[in-house]
Amino acid sequence: MLHHVELWVPDLDRAGESWGWLLGSLGWTPYRDWPDGRSWRLGETYVVVERSPAMRDGGAGYDRMRPGLNHLAFHVPDRATADALAEAAPAHGWTLLFPDRHPFAGGPDHYAAYLENEDGFEVELVARG
Repeated sequence: MLHHVELWVPDLDRAGESWGWLLGSLGWTPYRDWPDGRSWRLGETYVVVERSPAMRDGGAGYDRMRPGLNHLAFHVPDRATADALAEAAPAHGWTLLFPDRHPFAGGPDHYAAYLENEDGFEVELVARG
């Protein structure tokens, strides 16, 4: 089981809004809040977004296409939930990726919404069933 994921972000308020909306919509609850970060928990697993004082300047910023984390994938209960989240996402700082192939960008048997936030982090919302 995954214990936690920590994402270092360039703008904590922006990340708190986009990740807070998404994780809250997926049933995660606020866990901890401190001057440089926030976290949300589901069961024993939690996700942290942090504007760490130890973070080095990354130049061009986060790029999911460089080595490192490409995306996080979350289960959603069904296709209707994936569609509803994809539709609501732009109001919360997320953009639908691969709109020309949505919701089958992962193949004909894989129903998912792929979203990217303003900082370049990608999530995949995979519909069960």
